[in-house]
Amino acid sequence: MFEQLTQLVQQYGGNAVVNNTAVPNEHNEAVITETSTSIFAGLQKIASEGGGEQLASLFSGKSAIDSSNPVVQQITQQLSGKLGEKFGLSSDASSGVAASMIPQILSSLVNKAKDPNDSSFQISDIISSLTGNSGQASGIMETINKYGMQFGLDQNNDGKVDVADVLVVTKTKGGIAGFIGKLFGSK
Repeated sequence: MFEQLTQLVQQYGGNAVVNNTAVPNEHNEAVITETSTSIFAGLQKIASEGGGEQLASLFSGKSAIDSSNPVVQQITQQLSGKLGEKFGLSSDASSGVAASMIPQILSSLVNKAKDPNDSSFQISDIISSLTGNSGQASGIMETINKYGMQFGLDQNNDGKVDVADVLVVTKTKGGIAGFIGKLFGSK
């Protein structure tokens, strides 16, 4: 996932980084790499700190992907600090780079993940990358239990979202990727 994310950053980095006189040309590639790293690390941190609801809201499209979104805010602040610290950019320059790129990149990531005709990003791959397939999977299950009813995941209509619902979806609607896809609103 990191390579695909870096490609998105490169796509949106033209005006914010390459054509930005506040970013010295010798730092362009490193700023692009730092942006990719910050986005990935920021999403991992949110997932590891129980931010399943924020991620679900982001990937479902239920919240705007702009400066008012808590995920965008957190990653923008993180990136802004790193750009100032590592490359000596002024506070205004680092904030400007981060604020112009993060919403665009996350919006594109979400749109690609939700597009059934675009296989460059799959929700299941994103979740797997963010959680590292560690014990965080159980944390994601807790979040699914907590918020699953809102997303219509109670497949057997027993009033709770649990492993039985996962089994129904995995057998009939595309495996665990189908279940995670339902969680995040894709088909």
